[in-house]
Amino acid sequence: MPRRPIMRKWMLGLLMVCLFLTHTRGQDQKDIQAGCSTSPNDLVYILDGSSSLGLADFDTAKRWLINITSSFDVSSRHTQVAVVQYSDTPRLEIPLGKHQSTQELLRDIASISYLGGKTQTGRAIKFATDHVFSTPNYTKKATRNRIAVVLTDGRSQDDVVDPAMEAKAQNIVLFAVGVGDEITNAELVSMANKPSSTYVLHVEDYTSIGNLRDRMEQKLCEESVCPLRITGTVNGQKGFDLMSLMDIEVVAKKVQGSLISEGAYLLNPRLDLTRSTSEIFPEGLPPSYVFVATLRVKNPAHRMKFDLWRVLSENGVRQVAVTFNGAEKSVTFTSTSTVKNEQTVIFNDRGIKRLFDTDWHQLKLLVKPKRITCYLDDVYVEEQLLDPVVPIYINGKTQVAKKVNIETTVPVSGSNISLFCPQCNPK
Repeated sequence: MPRRPIMRKWMLGLLMVCLFLTHTRGQDQKDIQAGCSTSPNDLVYILDGSSSLGLADFDTAKRWLINITSSFDVSSRHTQVAVVQYSDTPRLEIPLGKHQSTQELLRDIASISYLGGKTQTGRAIKFATDHVFSTPNYTKKATRNRIAVVLTDGRSQDDVVDPAMEAKAQNIVLFAVGVGDEITNAELVSMANKPSSTYVLHVEDYTSIGNLRDRMEQKLCEESVCPLRITGTVNGQKGFDLMSLMDIEVVAKKVQGSLISEGAYLLNPRLDLTRSTSEIFPEGLPPSYVFVATLRVKNPAHRMKFDLWRVLSENGVRQVAVTFNGAEKSVTFTSTSTVKNEQTVIFNDRGIKRLFDTDWHQLKLLVKPKRITCYLDDVYVEEQLLDPVVPIYINGKTQVAKKVNIETTVPVSGSNISLFCPQCNPK
């Protein structure tokens, strides 16, 4: 029986399998989305189970944790969650790495039984630091955010300052959530990271704790997605300095800024300000941020239509963009949407038109989950509604000062292009 036809068929089949696997891997690489739900976190809840709560309030506290946790993608690659309940002594209810799905985790949180007893918060924080975050049989991934949320309704009967300092020294970020008037703000502040406006939350009673859900989710998200601190800002504010991340300070010509003492950089068509999105926004974009640009749009750029900042997927679809339209003297914000492929809002109020007068200005866009507000030179211009967004694709590219639908850099001068993660409620 001739073997050559059989061999040819075998080789052809092997080739088809290889092509299929290559195509599949290519599709996987194209479809990587990143956002709050996919961030790599080690999240530990330190839950007060002392007698001051009572069973009903304890169940309410568990439901609050469940509601917050449901927004995360629980898996070995993304968020892992542990729960420590404490009273006289801490008890590990759920260790890190136990669950590979969100639903399994939520069922386990719901089944936690109430301890009762004294309030030894400091001991619980130390236990989490020494025995939960440092679990030897839990395989850590390359870079994971280490976050602890302490939920308590009573003044601790032991010291919390030293255990909290030890946790922070091991790069554990501490949130302190207080319920009721028994717990003092001073004690919450002594436990939590700084600034307290970001890391301390307080509510009157457990019936009102649901009001903190959105704020807590947003703060956890910002902690996960905004790990960088921009140098030279007040309190080391978190965010993304695009001037630095895009190497604009290295490749562009330095010129005088809006003040004699302030430097700026002149962009020109020979520069290609393009970077991989996975380098600039490795965990995607936060749910709320402030886009700030201090720039001068001179002739001929003040008549052009260009994207001051844009994020494109690998196949060129816009994920987010801030577009200047010189002819119409307007600014357009584009983002993803859960309702349609993309959403756009246009700011064309007369207050924005000064942006195109060839002088120095500061544009500020305050982006929140349901609305966006525009300021020019710290003066309110306009507010518009936004649909909820979906996570951006990070396998594409991030660009600065590019003509719309063209790879040409626009000649503008800028001293600052940044995204800040708001640490408190901006105006």
